[in-house]
Amino acid sequence: MFKRMYLLLFNRITDALEALGRGSAEQARAILIRAQQDAEELYLEGTEE
Repeated sequence: MFKRMYLLLFNRITDALEALGRGSAEQARAILIRAQQDAEELYLEGTEE
């Protein structure tokens, strides 16, 4: 589970950095918020098993 969470966050952070590089702070913010939500969902799914 932690490997999946790590890969999800790493890839989304990369996407957010690319958005920042293009000058799109709002898009980067949205990417990071969604990454946080998705990682939390993965964590909660893992704790129910």
